[in-house]
Amino acid sequence: MKLWFIDRSIGAQLEKISAILGIEIDSDGIAVDSKLIPHSRSISINYDSSEKKAIIEYGSPVQLFRAISLLIQKLRDGEGSFHYTETQHIKTIGVMLDASRNAVLSVAAVKKLLSHLALMGINMVMLYTEDTYEVKERPYFGYMRGRYSQDELKQLDDYAYQFGIELIPCIQTLGHMKMGLQWADSNHLRDGDDVLLIDEQETYTMIRQMVAAASAPFRTKRIHIGMDEAYQVGRGAHLDRFGYEERFSLMKRHLNKVIEIVNEYELSPMIWSDMFFGSSFLQEHTEDAFVTQDMIDSLPKQVQYVYWDYFSEDPEVYHYSIQKHKMLGTLPVFAGGIWTWTGMTPNYGKTFATTSAAMKACRLEGIEEVFATLWGDNGQETNLLAGLLGMQLYAEYGYSETLELDKEWLAKRFAVCSNSSMEAFYSLSLLDEVPGVAEGNLKASNPSKFLLYQDLLLPLFDANIVGLPLRNHYELQAASLHQYAAEEQQFPLLFMFYATLADALAIKSEISLKIKATYDEGNKESMKQLVDQELAELENRLITVQDQHRQLWFAYNKPFGWEVIDIRYGGVIARLRSAKLRLNDWINGRINQVEELEQERLYYLYPNEKEEGSIGRGHYYHRIVTASNFSG
Repeated sequence: MKLWFIDRSIGAQLEKISAILGIEIDSDGIAVDSKLIPHSRSISINYDSSEKKAIIEYGSPVQLFRAISLLIQKLRDGEGSFHYTETQHIKTIGVMLDASRNAVLSVAAVKKLLSHLALMGINMVMLYTEDTYEVKERPYFGYMRGRYSQDELKQLDDYAYQFGIELIPCIQTLGHMKMGLQWADSNHLRDGDDVLLIDEQETYTMIRQMVAAASAPFRTKRIHIGMDEAYQVGRGAHLDRFGYEERFSLMKRHLNKVIEIVNEYELSPMIWSDMFFGSSFLQEHTEDAFVTQDMIDSLPKQVQYVYWDYFSEDPEVYHYSIQKHKMLGTLPVFAGGIWTWTGMTPNYGKTFATTSAAMKACRLEGIEEVFATLWGDNGQETNLLAGLLGMQLYAEYGYSETLELDKEWLAKRFAVCSNSSMEAFYSLSLLDEVPGVAEGNLKASNPSKFLLYQDLLLPLFDANIVGLPLRNHYELQAASLHQYAAEEQQFPLLFMFYATLADALAIKSEISLKIKATYDEGNKESMKQLVDQELAELENRLITVQDQHRQLWFAYNKPFGWEVIDIRYGGVIARLRSAKLRLNDWINGRINQVEELEQERLYYLYPNEKEEGSIGRGHYYHRIVTASNFSG
């Protein structure tokens, strides 16, 4: 398809998005004129098929690029002349990219992602960096972790700006500082394992340096200063030095000191709200102290409070919580989740259910700013670009005229903005939506992670999967994913990794059960076949998965952090080789029994009971691979 844009000032941007859109910029093509209507939230497209001319009116720069994608979508649908309008109902629609859980997206990958987001109409991006940004005064801050340099962040801000996307620094100034405080130069700044020491003067010197470094490369005057989940605050070194103090007053004093620093740089801060407005505020009064109106009145008003909830599928939960936050006298910012953090693959069933409930409530409650978080807990095995469909989902809820999103429309939008298939991306979730897991996987079971990593001789999850036809499931998924990988134009490496993972899981998912059953039967001949054929083939497939994952990682991430994933794959392969040696010793009569296989297999309880519609969760690698103390 050929188009010619009369406004030549956007030529550089068009060059960056033309490959995604599959268009040529050619003067013989459809003439596209565009006009900015300041302060408007609407997009208008008029297309005259007889004159081969389109006129776009838009209210903000990012809307122009969304409008271009809409024009192409409708032209591909074969429409003749048409008039199309839509309104951006939520002022700020954003995504937050986790760059702190080993994987740090490369500059090139962030730029690629920003191009896709511009076509979706997403106008804000946060880079979540706990210690992965350069602070020149603190050389160990982010050391060997792939931290972004000031120049890299400036490049990304320039790139985002040309599309009308606000890039906002997102840091931590209290909790979640384990990696930033891991070196000896910070011993005196630790309260607990991952919490900064409140009331220590050098803590605020460090925070001043962090705020200056994090904000300097960006045009925006906004900054997210974190402060969530600091549960150890006041319970460690602070308790020893200053005695006990109620957490609310500690948090409030610290927040005011950090705001003073932020004000020095003329920045507008936002914080996660949970440390002030967590369970004691949002739930019924308990035996614990609850937030009173006096407490609310004492909190600073120049801060935006970010209410986050990634879990509920009930719109009423969001309504209630938003209304509670409104008691501050300001509208909260809402943060939802694209479920990229449970292991190897995104969970789109959970993402769609929670996003639908949350965005409906946000629209009805008049929330003006929302963003979707893409966390990478426990190593970030899931590449963040696998979450693109969730980003499209948030965009469409921001622009949709109705609160009931049309999935056919979503699929068309995704096909244009990502040059990929909604069906293909959603299918990635099926690696966890196995037999025994309810449709949608709302309990967030993650068998693709725990079945990959669990030990062959000491498997902790085998009692959870007895009798389930997992091999057949993964063979079917492998066939589909190999087909998607062959067809994929934008993300072939992503789908090839998942196809090879499904290949490996087809064997590994049930092999430890087969080993145990064969051993219990005392059938050495069958065991020899398992060792010589299936375990040998499994080793080859695991090596292939590791290779494909490596290629995917290095295509989109900095190299730092891959060593963790390499070690995990290496551990699986090393334990497989040890298992072959142990089994061959038994087969050949060198040992009378394999003690590991004499152990009873018990159900893996997470968190402490069986859940209907789930076969369990193994969130942390070290709790999957062994019942022993992995790190101490």
